[in-house]
Amino acid sequence: MAVSVKLGKTLYTEVQRLFNRHFGNNANEIEPLTSHGSDRIILRMRSSGSESAIGIINHNAAENRAFIAFNGHFRKFGLNVPEIFDKTSDDFSYLMEDLGDTTLLKKISECRNSSSADEEKKLYFSAIEALPEFQVKAGRSVDFSYCYQFNEFGEENIRHDINYFSERFLSQYYKEKINKIELGKDYDCLIKKLLVAERKNFLYRDFQSRNIMIKEGKLFFIDFQSGRRGALLYDIASLLYDARANIPQYDREKYIEHYIDTVGYHVNIDKSLYRDQFWYFAIIRIIQALGAYGYLGLVKGKSRFLDSIPLALRNICYIFDNKIETGNFPYLRKIFSEITT
Repeated sequence: MAVSVKLGKTLYTEVQRLFNRHFGNNANEIEPLTSHGSDRIILRMRSSGSESAIGIINHNAAENRAFIAFNGHFRKFGLNVPEIFDKTSDDFSYLMEDLGDTTLLKKISECRNSSSADEEKKLYFSAIEALPEFQVKAGRSVDFSYCYQFNEFGEENIRHDINYFSERFLSQYYKEKINKIELGKDYDCLIKKLLVAERKNFLYRDFQSRNIMIKEGKLFFIDFQSGRRGALLYDIASLLYDARANIPQYDREKYIEHYIDTVGYHVNIDKSLYRDQFWYFAIIRIIQALGAYGYLGLVKGKSRFLDSIPLALRNICYIFDNKIETGNFPYLRKIFSEITT
């Protein structure tokens, strides 16, 4: 029986009980899976009868309740999310459908290694077309009371992400003395730009290539438990400026247009305004990600996250140099320029 001794008998017993209750068989093979940036314990569980499921152990019950509630809501709308088989009464553990090991990130890497650029583009177009289904079609009626971090991606949430970036990234990587007044001006300018966007749809929060699975040729979506009410453009920025995916800028431009056209079928938007606003959401998403890379890489010791930092820096410098008016964000430009050189 391939059970990791690190899990502990009690933790194993809880998910084993769920597996047995659902399938009528015991899981005689348990494989711990990588949890990436999460503190969750994720297990692939299999029985001798070939039944397979994913067991989740997470003592943040509010996070689990959010995932299970949002998941159930999305399934009512026919969206491709995993089936939840069972959960414990304390909400610390649950059992769900096994979607396999092929993420969008893994698949696009295979496409690039085999020069299958057309297949990669088709996958991205499919993901982009599915996104408004979560944000608008199902998202408008989501029960936001399950949000366990912030109910809305508004000023409080944005300032939290900015402070997280300052504490977890700038304090580690920028060695010059920071002019807090000048930096604060740039932060205030960014917040003002972001708050222009309407905030009444479901913001997935972590819509990126590692949270999109491919099973039997179909895209499935996971890890939306941090969702909240917010602006539409944040999630497409998350997908296109996912550092590890390293999408060519030429393709990003096409994907942005495809998203704007697609979401326009779901809700009335000013397409010209969306094209302008997109770049501010790309900036805040990259800033949030850099904070996470610094924390997970240096504090949590997950060194693979450090590999994403140069890519993220290149992306944000490109945006400042090519997509934002020269007079905007002078101090942030200076900081990123000095870090990269």
